Amino acid sequence: MAKRPAKKVTRKKAPARKKKAAPSTTPGADKVARGALGALIAVAVIAVIFALELPSMAARGLGGAMGDAGMNVRTIDVKGVERMESEPVYQIALGQRTRALPLVDVGAVRSDLLAFPYVKDARVSRRYPDTLVIDIVEREPVALWQGRDRLFLIDNEGVILERVPVAELPDLPLLIGEGANQQYEALERLLDRAPTLRPQLASARWVSGRRWDLNVATGEILALPEGEREAAEALDNFIRVDRRSPLLGIGVERYDLRLPGRAIARSEQFEDARERAEREAAEAAAAASEQEVTEDSE
Repeated sequence: MAKRPAKKVTRKKAPARKKKAAPSTTPGADKVARGALGALIAVAVIAVIFALELPSMAARGLGGAMGDAGMNVRTIDVKGVERMESEPVYQIALGQRTRALPLVDVGAVRSDLLAFPYVKDARVSRRYPDTLVIDIVEREPVALWQGRDRLFLIDNEGVILERVPVAELPDLPLLIGEGANQQYEALERLLDRAPTLRPQLASARWVSGRRWDLNVATGEILALPEGEREAAEALDNFIRVDRRSPLLGIGVERYDLRLPGRAIARSEQFEDARERAEREAAEAAAAASEQEVTEDSE
């Protein structure tokens, strides 16, 4: 049998795929991206150096190189400053031995800031490439303290914030006496037991480091006993009696509440009346005695 001639098979070439164009990048954006990546790598390297406690010279060298590359402190971002002057904060931040942001000792900056009376807490951090961020938590003035023959603003912990001129006194409670500033929170707990008395309080004197004399706006002095519990009970009893029959604003100068369950009223008016009564009684007794002697002689 004669073999059939084999058919020629022609294969068509597949159409060539079109290459996708690479996304175009501007030279500026590419430079910024490379710079940011380099900064992150450098920061990570410094962190590793400090974590492994490698020679500090290496860390300083790398940090200085980053400073030369543009990562110096150029901006101080201070937040939370309302009452204190902000200038000292900037002076501390800019007074470091180096301006290279990676080498700024944020712990030392925080410690220096905490030395200021108004600074209750502080957080210092770096924001790359060139910003030092300082968050301040300020102490709040809550009272005036008269001590050392001067007037000072204090916070609730008794920390002295600043001196206050007499002509610029704020409308705050006045505490008098050595150590009274350290007793502010105890006084607040005491006044919480007598909320009606709080707005009438003119000042509070800490006596001999043991107890309070409360000076009321109507002119009376309430002499409280020693001990926070004893003072609270004495004040409770006084307020209870005052609700039934007013004790304030009737001419009494001083109520001595140091004896449990008693309120001894003292005033010059009452003292004068008592002395007059005692004098008249003595004179009457003397006159009666003379009369008896006369009758006996007769």
